[in-house]
Amino acid sequence: MRAVTLGELLLRLSPPADERLFVSSRLVTFFGGAEANVAVALSHFGIRCDYVTRVPDNPIGDAAVAALEREGVGTEWILRGGDRLGIYFVEPGADLRLMRVVYDRAGSAFARIEPTAVAWPRILEGADWFHASGITPALGNGPTAVLTNALASARAKDIPVSFDLNYREALWRDRDPRPVIQPLARQADLLIGNPAALRAMLGIDADDGSFATPPRARELAERVVRQSGVRRVALTRREVLGAREHGWSAVLYDGETGVFSQSRRHCVQVVDRVGGGDSFAAALIARLLDGDAPAEALEFAVMASALKLTVPGDFSRASVSEVVELLGS
Repeated sequence: MRAVTLGELLLRLSPPADERLFVSSRLVTFFGGAEANVAVALSHFGIRCDYVTRVPDNPIGDAAVAALEREGVGTEWILRGGDRLGIYFVEPGADLRLMRVVYDRAGSAFARIEPTAVAWPRILEGADWFHASGITPALGNGPTAVLTNALASARAKDIPVSFDLNYREALWRDRDPRPVIQPLARQADLLIGNPAALRAMLGIDADDGSFATPPRARELAERVVRQSGVRRVALTRREVLGAREHGWSAVLYDGETGVFSQSRRHCVQVVDRVGGGDSFAAALIARLLDGDAPAEALEFAVMASALKLTVPGDFSRASVSEVVELLGS
């Protein structure tokens, strides 16, 4: 099986342990980004994954591409050009202090990507899945056009599409995401989101209370399918019980078959919350591609994403056997 993802590759800088951002004299480096995280996780789940992005043709861009190659991600279609790689700073949460994220990605190589530079018919030839997220259209007209072209090409080739809403308030400041996101989301076969993203990006009234009971969770999922026109919807629920303790669960609904699945709830002592949702998306894609029943695929995805919350950095390197073993225990 082969999947393709599109998004911005970022350099992440974080202070060590529980130190404060911009107070610590040291910063730990990672590479990441939502769709890159999905590509890495898919590769470790045994799904060949090619990643499409644009990075500068300099040593930082070289290091970013090499980091993906070490994880088994296909980099053949990565464009080179532009002046800088996008950066984001992450301050870990501790006790009463929540995690803080600061972006420095304006004018990045990916933000200035030229839509005509990406040869989607060639890239998607022989692909079994395409994945993107709502972060890409938040970055400007160029990335939005590239994503629009990708979705059109995938639909023309009958390639299943997953779209993770991935709402980032800081990237949409003073802009309404709905006119941009709604037509893109309608192109997906599988839509992934949480209550905050549904409200902000699709205008669907939802909150944590929407998951209070299975009937309420199903009603919300049915409403998302009706309003967005997608076949399947996966809704995640992160309960922030403390800076380092989260409840984690999800539901999956198929509008064609009417099958509704709700996962077990995992209570996790969080090491790094970044990448949990991306690991969920990758694991769900991997198991659906492998032919798992919806309920089994959902439980696998929730366990894989809960496991990622215990690992520092953006990338999840869990194997299928590791997640299966945890499910069995």
